[in-house]
Amino acid sequence: MSYTADNAQGLIEALPYFQRHAGKTIVVKYGGNAMVDPQLQRQFAEDVTLLKQVGVNPIVVHGGGPQIGSLLERLNIKSEFIDGLRVTDADTMDVVEMVLGGQVNKSIVSLINQAGGKAVGLTGKDASFIRATKLNLKREAKLDQPPEIIDLGHVGDVESIDRSVLDLLTQSSVIPVIAPIGVGRDGASYNINADTVAGKVAEVMGAERLYLLTNTPGVLDKSGELLTGLNVARVKGLIDDGTLYGGMLPKIECALSAVRNGVSSSVILDGRVPHALLLDLFTDQGIGTMIIRENDA
Repeated sequence: MSYTADNAQGLIEALPYFQRHAGKTIVVKYGGNAMVDPQLQRQFAEDVTLLKQVGVNPIVVHGGGPQIGSLLERLNIKSEFIDGLRVTDADTMDVVEMVLGGQVNKSIVSLINQAGGKAVGLTGKDASFIRATKLNLKREAKLDQPPEIIDLGHVGDVESIDRSVLDLLTQSSVIPVIAPIGVGRDGASYNINADTVAGKVAEVMGAERLYLLTNTPGVLDKSGELLTGLNVARVKGLIDDGTLYGGMLPKIECALSAVRNGVSSSVILDGRVPHALLLDLFTDQGIGTMIIRENDA
């Protein structure tokens, strides 16, 4: 990477923050606009490379839903979603592996390497480091319907993560880039939600911070103001009063699980903001919604 006089002063001012986070691990779920806009892609790669260069250990977990959908459409394979989860039959799983483990993963690796980093791409099938179990969607009984278990095919949940594989990489100069594909004990491949994988990786690694990049500024109150410094009790209140609902709930649950299980803080961050990672990590106030443990509140 190269720096000019225009950004040298900013780097000098950020030095105390570099020192504060040196040796720490951060896990970034990379998706949304940050993943499809060429300029944001380059900036993300530069930021991740800089983090590694100043002693932080970044781990990237990426999604790829739009890219999967696009290829399925070209192949005339119908996409079906149930409660936000893609039904993944054998043909769809082949496409998921091709897109996530190949096209998307290698593109991110290439961008980081072009920015001066040393990235290595892997899926959970490599060294079987993400063990997965089949995820069946459970629907509660309704007034006129019994409980229902829906088979989603090759959709999985994380059973376990072998951190020794990631330790080997992070303790070197390498930046791991992970596609969220797990492997069952029978060798079957499973498509796993990228937020879930990122959260579990952060927990297993005892990460300093989990970042979930989104296409929104973060958690907003009913007046549209950004909320931050939230704890578990405060988040529960926001769910109960209807402030949090819909597509934000799975991310919130992922963030909460991480801080309950050893991660110092989780941040829901707007990936549309240039250099969002650096702006949040290396400033006092940050720019996203931070969720912290109860005893840190």
